[in-house]
Amino acid sequence: MTAEPTRLHLHLLSDSTGETLENIAKAVLSQFDGVEIIKHFWPLVRSDGHLDRVANEIARRQGLVLYTVADPEMRAKLEAKSHALGLRAISVLDPVVDAVSAVLGRRATASVGRQHVLDDAYFSRVEAIHYTIACDDGANHENWDQADILLAGVSRTSKTPTSIYLANRGYRTANIPLVPESPPPDKIYHLSGPLVVGLTTSPDRLIQIRRNRLLSLNQAPETSYVDHDRVQAELAFARRIFADQGWPVIDVTRRSIEETAAAVIKLVEERRQGEKV
Repeated sequence: MTAEPTRLHLHLLSDSTGETLENIAKAVLSQFDGVEIIKHFWPLVRSDGHLDRVANEIARRQGLVLYTVADPEMRAKLEAKSHALGLRAISVLDPVVDAVSAVLGRRATASVGRQHVLDDAYFSRVEAIHYTIACDDGANHENWDQADILLAGVSRTSKTPTSIYLANRGYRTANIPLVPESPPPDKIYHLSGPLVVGLTTSPDRLIQIRRNRLLSLNQAPETSYVDHDRVQAELAFARRIFADQGWPVIDVTRRSIEETAAAVIKLVEERRQGEKV
């Protein structure tokens, strides 16, 4: 019986920046454990000469080829070169494009880097990132009315990374830590524009994260910051605020940043749909 391979050379070839391809590859590779993936990234491949050079490198490190290439001639040449090497070359967007084309009854427009056109959505994301950075950790609360989302929770409940992720999706996101000794600005209770979402977690998980944070800063790992009774009191303080204000709450204990952000986005979309009714 042939042993299953434990190493894969993965060639990511694109006629654009390759951002879409990189994200798809990352999502797929997360499904496989115990395999050494060696990625080779080939962006902006738009000429025969460039394709020939890349093909030589692929021949030296044979594996799987994933690509996003719009030009039909370039695609055909890449497929032919891969076939000659006995390698699989897969256009990762084709199944989705074909499905949408079938539903709409029209052909897609092949254009290099079309998915990265600097349109209004792009500039909206840039603006959202600038806003989110400026309103991190309770800063600039006078501008909270401009936010799409406001995340609230005790220290180390993933508010900042979740905010940055949401900003990259185009949502202006502010966040504020809830500290019993320092109540949040009264403004937070009178916002009508942003969706305020509470983030919470389990005491044990929070203590573990905080202790790791202290160790990374070379600080004493046993302080009131990680005291079990104090942590429980902090979480209870935050939960009371969430309940009193009727804010939706997401438990991040077993959620990744992406999963938390997805849950927040779902709440935003549900709210917008409700406003349209």
